[in-house]
Amino acid sequence: MSRASTPETVSKVQSLEQRALSLRRHVLRMAERVGQGYVGQGLGIADLLAVLYFGEMNYDPSNQTWPDRDRFILSIGHYSIGLYAALAEAGVIEIEELDTYGADESRLEMSGSEITPGFEMTGGSLGHGLGQAVGMALGLRLDQKQARIFNLLSDGELQEGSTWEAAMAASHYHLDGLFAFIDCNNQQADGPPAKVLSVEPVHEKWRAFGWDTQRVDGNNIQALLSALDQAKTVRGKPHAIVLDTLMGKGVRSFEQREKNHFIRVDANEWSTLREQLESTQSDGERIP
Repeated sequence: MSRASTPETVSKVQSLEQRALSLRRHVLRMAERVGQGYVGQGLGIADLLAVLYFGEMNYDPSNQTWPDRDRFILSIGHYSIGLYAALAEAGVIEIEELDTYGADESRLEMSGSEITPGFEMTGGSLGHGLGQAVGMALGLRLDQKQARIFNLLSDGELQEGSTWEAAMAASHYHLDGLFAFIDCNNQQADGPPAKVLSVEPVHEKWRAFGWDTQRVDGNNIQALLSALDQAKTVRGKPHAIVLDTLMGKGVRSFEQREKNHFIRVDANEWSTLREQLESTQSDGERIP
């Protein structure tokens, strides 16, 4: 199901594109302070975070323990720089706190934890996020609540057996309030997954595990909105939305790097990187 190109839809897409641009600005702001970080992941996943936090999820920025809130579960703790950006943009944390990213005793560690408002789990050791998401979804069902669980995983995380145990359980229990987003950016610490331990065809594997499955351009706001619309029409199955994303999206120098799992940048380069992000927008290319 695709969204009709009504003026309201066009306006929503444009608004979310602006949110994604703001998130990318926040990511560069944090990374510049320490001169390094998981910048490529934060830039690459900004579009999904914009869609979820400003177009889909139900939550109260002033009450992070609201029982009826939708939960966002970040399995991949090193993507925290992106989630911090979304939480600041949403008003969960102050934007000024982003300047403490990676500092001693900061709530914004490079690999995030539950000390940060808006974090539902401590990520970092991969393979645990989906299991926790399944547990939360089951708990919400027992409490007779309609809140949903949105879990972000990486392609490399699919190499963990515990992920597939959780996927099997979610299908068995028909957890249709559970949405898994699998970020296929084709990079992990040791290189492309195809050379480390191949995980493709990702979408066919999720479908074989009994999930309602789609594969979309994860840097296209319209495609993300349409995928969510489609998923919400399916009952009795958990939902897997496989995202093909580009590491470093929006900043040409990062997009073109052969390896950008973890990026170090000299102090004199940051102004050029910010200019690249802004020129992408001013040239009329969509953010993504």
